[in-house]
Amino acid sequence: MPGQKKHLSRTPEGKLIDLYGLTNKNGMSAKILTYGATLTELQVPDRYGKFDDVVLGFDDFEGYLTNEPYFGVIVGRVANRIANGRFILNGTEYRLYLNDGPHHQHGGLKGFDKVVWHAEPVQVKDGVAVKLEYFSPDGEEGYPGDLSVSVLYVVSDNNELKICYTAKTDKPTPVNLTNHSYFNLVGAENGDILGHELMLKAEQFTPTDELIVPTGEIAKVANTPLDFREPTAIGARIKNIPGLDGYDHNFVLNAGHEELAARVYEPTSGRVMEVATTEPGVQFYSSNSFDGSIIGKRGVRYRKHHGFCLETQHFPDSVNHPNFPSTILPPADTYTQTTIYRFSVSSRTIRA
Repeated sequence: MPGQKKHLSRTPEGKLIDLYGLTNKNGMSAKILTYGATLTELQVPDRYGKFDDVVLGFDDFEGYLTNEPYFGVIVGRVANRIANGRFILNGTEYRLYLNDGPHHQHGGLKGFDKVVWHAEPVQVKDGVAVKLEYFSPDGEEGYPGDLSVSVLYVVSDNNELKICYTAKTDKPTPVNLTNHSYFNLVGAENGDILGHELMLKAEQFTPTDELIVPTGEIAKVANTPLDFREPTAIGARIKNIPGLDGYDHNFVLNAGHEELAARVYEPTSGRVMEVATTEPGVQFYSSNSFDGSIIGKRGVRYRKHHGFCLETQHFPDSVNHPNFPSTILPPADTYTQTTIYRFSVSSRTIRA
């Protein structure tokens, strides 16, 4: 079925909000909101052919206006944290909005998650797609340079959700885009994700301080609760992480992450989600701050560890760590990034 457009609502400023529906030939479907370029729904089958929505979010548009957990949005210009909201580029210091204590996070006060994107359906081979575009002017949230961004969501006939990003600037500027969906493969309303089995192709991670800002070190996951090189239940070691109520860590992906960076298996439904990405890192977050105060889809209160994020991106605070892969986009280059979430099912049943 081709992409379907629906006029949904308006922002408080009167800007029209549209919702695009994408459905492939197998019945897998996604819904994309032009506010924040947000993935609001993702229906995939279980081992019995039953479809469930596997991303957290809200039933009504109004929930996304405040959306503190960043459900399903595109975050930018720079995902994750920038220490003290400052960086120096070509001898000039830039100061950004501080929206995470003393630090800048996910683009600031009004990042890409809180703007209306222009959208239109596009033709792709073996699937359905919608392309969203946003123009970020020089100085927005403190960042230098005009930046033109596009994000292409594709639901392929191979049951993949593919997200392709591009960006161009007229002045050197940091760019680090990602999608901030929270997944629950048993269904968005069906409890925690502690029984999901996670495999991450990562030998290393970037340690952080008490405010989850990288120290600049790159350390090995071996002999730590962050070792997911073999499939391990998310809840198996979650209480053994010093100073945190769960996972909120950037993993340094091994070579070959373009084909496979992570795999998640949910034994009750049999759903499998594989992640492939061109990015060097992935932030694994286990919704540690959820406390039941957020009322999500179908009136469900989202509690601790109700969903997980696998945010493919460059490392946090890269602008302040020369040993990290650079996030600086020069005018002569084009920023590109592709992340694919592949869905399948396993016949393997729950272990006794």
